[in-house]
Amino acid sequence: MPSEDLSSETGAIALDIQNLSKSFRSGFWLNRRLYPLKNCTLQVPVGETFGLLGPNGAGKTTLLKILLGIVRPGGGKATLLGCPLGDESVKSRIGYLPENPYFYDALTGEEVLYFAGRLFELPRHLLKQRVDALLDRVGLSRLAGRRPLRKYSKGMLQRLGLAQALINDPQLLFLDEPMSGLDPLGRHRFREILLQLRAEGRTIFFNSHILTDVELLCDRIGLLIGGELVRQGSLTELLGSKHTYRAELEGKDPRALEPLLADLDCQGNRIRGRLKLPPREFVAALPPEAVLIELRGERPSLEDFFQATVAAHQGQLLDT
Repeated sequence: MPSEDLSSETGAIALDIQNLSKSFRSGFWLNRRLYPLKNCTLQVPVGETFGLLGPNGAGKTTLLKILLGIVRPGGGKATLLGCPLGDESVKSRIGYLPENPYFYDALTGEEVLYFAGRLFELPRHLLKQRVDALLDRVGLSRLAGRRPLRKYSKGMLQRLGLAQALINDPQLLFLDEPMSGLDPLGRHRFREILLQLRAEGRTIFFNSHILTDVELLCDRIGLLIGGELVRQGSLTELLGSKHTYRAELEGKDPRALEPLLADLDCQGNRIRGRLKLPPREFVAALPPEAVLIELRGERPSLEDFFQATVAAHQGQLLDT
């Protein structure tokens, strides 16, 4: 559990971003100014898992680096766990996993965690407990003590990276593309760990291109395009609660269903399509020879929303 439980504080804000901006000069003569981040405003409550989406070059990593103090902002302000940017005291309360964590490959996973823990000046007895517990948590306990990192797979390195991000028992966790390059089994294991952290009340802020993981993990999401946060909210707020409905039936005459179904797909006696009428009216209007097998609701997918929003903001992309 986090060393200081803030989840009971109603309305507490873990991350408060107000009009953060960043620009830099580019080109041979430095006569072109680029804006990877423009007036970004965002609040993340304590205990929330927030997913930041955006195409390549949208400014996601720039925002993360500013929040971590790696890059200075050009304008605006932000607080992390109530501390302003640049406050050294907050670093002991946050964790960070970069997209491609790099470790000395001659070390073992256990040695990496001991090294990270000593950076936080953890007492030796507490550090040993943390290392053992974290290695077990990420599924490396049988390997980490005796295998050098050069023999680790991509998934193992990623899980070790998460363990080092948790060594100080952080309240706020930053993850940059945490599941990039993982196979389906590795993604599933990593996702289960994040769900456990979420259940513990930790605040998680992560970038990702894997939309299915975002849908499963996040309480809210934001969409960053061309340095601007163009949309943010819960999935219901962004995708809507209105469902379309699809039906699968068994029948011999698809033409009889044309007034009731769109996008007809016929395979033998099986007929599938999208309802043109509300579900109750559809069922009442079915001809006697058509047998309803399945009726299910569908709402627009996050992928559809993402593609449509990016297409509507093409002019804001960084490289245009």
